[in-house]
Amino acid sequence: MLVKTIEWHRDTVRMIDQRLLPGREVIRTYHDYRGIARAIRSMVIRGAPAIGVAAAMAMALAIRRSAGEQARARFERAAAILKATRPTAVNLSWAIDRMRHVLEANLELNPERLYRRMRDEAIAIYHEDIEVNRALGRHGAELLDSKVNILTHCNAGALATAGYGTALGVVRAAREAGKAVRVFADETRPFLQGSRLTAWELRKDRVPVTIIADNMAASLLRTGEIDCVIVGTDRTAANGDVANKIGTYPLAVMAQRHKVPFYVAAPLSSIDLTCASGEEIPIEQRPATELTEFAGKSIAPTGVDVFNPAFDVTPAELVTAIITERGIAYPPFTKSLAQLKHSSTE
Repeated sequence: MLVKTIEWHRDTVRMIDQRLLPGREVIRTYHDYRGIARAIRSMVIRGAPAIGVAAAMAMALAIRRSAGEQARARFERAAAILKATRPTAVNLSWAIDRMRHVLEANLELNPERLYRRMRDEAIAIYHEDIEVNRALGRHGAELLDSKVNILTHCNAGALATAGYGTALGVVRAAREAGKAVRVFADETRPFLQGSRLTAWELRKDRVPVTIIADNMAASLLRTGEIDCVIVGTDRTAANGDVANKIGTYPLAVMAQRHKVPFYVAAPLSSIDLTCASGEEIPIEQRPATELTEFAGKSIAPTGVDVFNPAFDVTPAELVTAIITERGIAYPPFTKSLAQLKHSSTE
């Protein structure tokens, strides 16, 4: 990926403003956790792994120049604000909890040493995310034939992670293995992550990509031209139910109807074994203006009611396999996901 999604730079956090893509490539710089929280909430940065990395970096900045009980109080204040920004994606709270463990183990350090320790952990999470996605990509690539057409939804690429991608990590790994890959990208209403972001980064990587409107997916699947569907996930429950960008569920239904494999690319950090099923996953509601306006202009009657959930839940029975950095989980997911998740802690 030619543009870094997020990076730590001289005690600041820099990230590309994804709201402006593909028209403008603007890098924003943040000096404190409040700015990063606003960036997450307003979709400057998005994608479960990416906002997890952003949250980890924010927590390091939050405790700067403090130690002991003062550092703990600052940490918890920042954690509450950050966790409220995007409740569906589990990576955000996972990263904050990991940073909390580091804080608690090092409270005796002076402010400068504690800050360096927290900064180093945040940077480690960043590098680990890239390596995790590369490993996930290699496992996923093994599922693909030498020539393959893939349908995807939303953006689960470099822009949604520290820089390699989950669903698009599989695409990149397949290309690196010499396979001929073509991607069909749902536009992904209403925020257009597919047409704006997935197509943008695949074009940069010279991967053949074709944009389709969301309501074209069923017709495309019916032609037999699509070999598999690969999507990302913001949170996967213990039973294999998958929360992903709104529109994923109908895509899974259509894939099953046309006997097309439906794969989910899920880093183990996004698998929540404390969540028994998709019914327990909180679904974020986004602002009404995402549906009633386009490019700052009204496209709906003033005062009309709007229902705008950011995610839906795909039942496990519609999922062919879940691809992780430790291998591929097949049904029954309650058993296979637990085995892979526990293997990561051994």
